[in-house]
Amino acid sequence: METNWKVDSMHSEVGFKVRHMMISNVSGSFGTFDANVSTQGEDFASAKFDFSAAIESINTGVTDRDGHLKSADFFDAENHPALKFTSTDVQKVADDALEITGNLEIKGTIKPVVFKAEFAGIAVDPYGQTKAGMTLTGSIKRSEFGLTWSAVTEAGNIVVSDEIKLAAELQFIKQ
Repeated sequence: METNWKVDSMHSEVGFKVRHMMISNVSGSFGTFDANVSTQGEDFASAKFDFSAAIESINTGVTDRDGHLKSADFFDAENHPALKFTSTDVQKVADDALEITGNLEIKGTIKPVVFKAEFAGIAVDPYGQTKAGMTLTGSIKRSEFGLTWSAVTEAGNIVVSDEIKLAAELQFIKQ
């Protein structure tokens, strides 16, 4: 029997980190996102994931930087308003761990990616809703998705790393 789950955005967050000047990380998040999962019963090892995040909702805590990320130099929010992920395979690698393979679309480019998921389990909240929680991690090379803006300092330091680390804390509500 198929079971559908909807992300509980009040108890979830989607973020990223990227090296700046190769000496520190800059963190950001997406404030507006949606995710749906379908499972066989409550078994997430059989899950199919669909996720999207609104580029306009990107937030690094610095308005000018957020504007630059939304511009054509990076995400081009005007022409590509969302990033999307659709799973193609899920493998259970331990009792509390999954590997989720799928296609990530950013700025019109679709590439396969693999996320590691730490599955925290299923619980019933005080309101009688059945919830499932997990932590997802992975990384991508921004250049592979057309996010190619770059600069080099006078000393030869790269301003923004090619690798972006992705992390999400997700809680789902059984529908």
